[in-house]
Amino acid sequence: MTDGQVAGGGGARTAGAASAGSGSPSRQEPGDLGGPGELGGPDELDGPDELDGPVDAPRRSRVRRGRPAGRGGWGAVTAVAFGPGRVNLVGEHTDYNDGLCLPFAIELGVTVRARPSLDGMMRVHAVDIGSHDVFPASVPPRAEGWRSFARGVVALLTEAGYPVRPARLAVTGTLPRGAGLSSSAALEVALALALLAHSGHDEPDRRQLARLLSRVENEWVGARTGLLDQTASLFGRPGHALCLDIQALAADVAANPAAGVAAGQVPTGDQAPVGAPAPDPAVAPAPGPPPASAPPPAPAAPSARAVPRPPGRWQVGAGRTGGGPAAVPAGVEAVRLDLGRWRLVTVDSGVRHAIAASGYNTRRAECARACELLGISSLREADPDAPGRLPEPLGRRVRHVLAENERVRGAVAALRAGDLPELGRVLDASHASLRDLYDVSVPEVEETVARLRDLGAAGARMVGGGFGGSVLALFPPGRRPPADAMRVVPGGPGRLLRR
Repeated sequence: MTDGQVAGGGGARTAGAASAGSGSPSRQEPGDLGGPGELGGPDELDGPDELDGPVDAPRRSRVRRGRPAGRGGWGAVTAVAFGPGRVNLVGEHTDYNDGLCLPFAIELGVTVRARPSLDGMMRVHAVDIGSHDVFPASVPPRAEGWRSFARGVVALLTEAGYPVRPARLAVTGTLPRGAGLSSSAALEVALALALLAHSGHDEPDRRQLARLLSRVENEWVGARTGLLDQTASLFGRPGHALCLDIQALAADVAANPAAGVAAGQVPTGDQAPVGAPAPDPAVAPAPGPPPASAPPPAPAAPSARAVPRPPGRWQVGAGRTGGGPAAVPAGVEAVRLDLGRWRLVTVDSGVRHAIAASGYNTRRAECARACELLGISSLREADPDAPGRLPEPLGRRVRHVLAENERVRGAVAALRAGDLPELGRVLDASHASLRDLYDVSVPEVEETVARLRDLGAAGARMVGGGFGGSVLALFPPGRRPPADAMRVVPGGPGRLLRR
């Protein structure tokens, strides 16, 4: 492991427990979050307390279940937050093209614990790799690698009107590192929720929070990602995938800067961004209070003292720290992911992808150039004949995006109809398009896909930005996934474990 890895396990047989990954990190992501996790999952709060940074006394205190130790009142834990990773069922490289995606949050993720810091400095301890960062909370300077995440979150929260109280943060996790399961968004979500609670702020609108955390990736990390990962991590719902219409979601964010959105409150049929023939009748929207007539007041600046916390047990909640009104975001629809005896698994290809350093940004630039030549603002507006009017490789890139949007619609229809063999065919078609039209595969990924198909997978495709990472496969009953496979199931959203 290197300094470029913050938190995460190397893999697991089921999403929720860490295990060793396949190794062979031939590519390393600067912001990758890897290493054996100290926490077995979001609700397991045992283990060594690692909040002491290099300037603090170099000793470790013990943490008993539900009662973390602190050195005096100022050293008490003020917040614990969890950010889940995600698997994208289908809809790859469509989010930054205002397209459609079908991700789901998983049970693996990143956990952040916060304590006060009295000298105005932020102290971040990446527990799993034994690495630290120290920077002023008031004006975080730029940094590279994993340090850019915490600094970017602090800077952009403050810019958005949520000044961050100096804190000592411990980061642990269970996500396989560099495997295309969005360890970076998991870290951003956990950091933001922990820092908001630690600083005494109510949680802002999750649509706006997703946009802010996407800016962390774009402006601080150097990865020109879209809204897919942060939205999946913030709005995950157990038993469901989320069909995201990024165009509608972005418009809703712009039109509703002050509306409150609680975790998990997503539509399940009232808004149908994928043009599906019928809503899912088995799912009801989460209830919520009526919209407020006026936006909530701006948060007050925090004092220098630690946030008071009520006595009680560790709490596992939806992640909101205030009781503001809840609204339903346009462009997000929950789709029941009922697999019966079928299984979705991921297998690590052994190649570490690096979003900020790979061809990901190049692909996004190619799509922007295609839009410029076509005279449109995004590829969502491209007509079916558009690829033929473009030079290569731009034509291939546009063909992939247009077809991938249709595959998202097909996957939603297959899930609603219970047609899992068809879902497998959609996965296969998506992989072929990513390989042949978007040129983001590598030999190790192709070998992994072939191995899974030989074992009887009904469909398999690369997940994440490409250039390595994991392969997602759908196995029917009677077919056994390989020993190094990790079963993935939809989990809940990013949330506070304690405040």
